Amino acid sequence: MPLGRRRVGVVGFGLPAFLGDVAARGVLDDVRLLSPRTVSLMASNHLPGHVDLEAYGRPLFAEMPFDGHGFGLGFSVLEDPVKARTLSSAGEFAWGGAASTAFWVDPAEDITVGFYTQLLPSSTYRLRPQLRQLVYQALVD
Repeated sequence: MPLGRRRVGVVGFGLPAFLGDVAARGVLDDVRLLSPRTVSLMASNHLPGHVDLEAYGRPLFAEMPFDGHGFGLGFSVLEDPVKARTLSSAGEFAWGGAASTAFWVDPAEDITVGFYTQLLPSSTYRLRPQLRQLVYQALVD
């Protein structure tokens, strides 16, 4: 399903549409829903002292890294790819959920990924890091 398409009555289809909104800096189907400034604010680290999640959180899911990630308004924000040990770009925003679900938006690479699975516990298979690695290794300039 293309990003941005909404399906009434289908549980879970709001997230792909929302990802399309924020990836397009607040525009969906040529209609501005959020200002670019609002999207930038959402995707900025709001943790006091500009620290990363490691300073405040404790890892709840085996696949959720905290090093190098701040927290914006609703999702993690990658600030230091080296510290996070990832191929992703600084400024990427993401979050993971139960059952190994995850999403990320990398504005620098123009990538939006929604990954919807049903694996409990989330650490059953380390799919998220493998998916991220495969996506970034497939990029060609």
